[in-house]
Amino acid sequence: MMKSSSLVFLLSQILVLQQLAVFCASQDFDFFYFVQQWPGSYCDTKQSCCYPTTGKPAADFGIHGLWPNYNDGSYPSNCDNSNPFDPSSISDIKRQLQSEWPTLACPSGDGNKFWGHEWNKHGTCSEDILDQPGYFQAALKLKQQTDLLNVLQNVGINPDGEFYSLTSITKAIRDSTGFTPGLECNVDASGNSQLYQIYICVDTSATNLIECPVLPRGKCSSRIEFPIF
Repeated sequence: MMKSSSLVFLLSQILVLQQLAVFCASQDFDFFYFVQQWPGSYCDTKQSCCYPTTGKPAADFGIHGLWPNYNDGSYPSNCDNSNPFDPSSISDIKRQLQSEWPTLACPSGDGNKFWGHEWNKHGTCSEDILDQPGYFQAALKLKQQTDLLNVLQNVGINPDGEFYSLTSITKAIRDSTGFTPGLECNVDASGNSQLYQIYICVDTSATNLIECPVLPRGKCSSRIEFPIF
């Protein structure tokens, strides 16, 4: 009888430790990267792209993700397999997500696969702060707050296929947001360096912009193309 009771107690303690590990994994991070991508650069590569089933997205920066990160540049991922993406949780904002967070992956999709990947890999690591609808709503609010295309166009930096200095793009965003962004580039089919993604750092509440503790390595030339979309 004692042995049986001891076994039950041991198993219960293991379960508690497992649950605690999941909880700690989901809250243990230092800041968010809020990442937006330029669709023209996503599509203007040898790999190309596929427009979503809703049609060609607007010529605007689209959300890539809201990623919990550590100050040393590493990041948690896939923190809670027991809480997978539920499409019904974002049904009220699906149309807005299709506009502001469009998928460009092939084959064409309605966005659920893309959003599911982002939630399962990144969103679960902040689930004690943001539930599923809260996670996606926070990203939508940050996109509206940063308004990157308007910020760049206001200083004459347009998606017209021309080349602009990396410093001028960085300065425009810093002057608008108050913080230095991270810029990531890729290369087009001709090998030109082009503006691909912009990283803005956000505090762990996912509401306030902050200075980035660490910036991503962007692989950008000193002058980069801002391609047409």
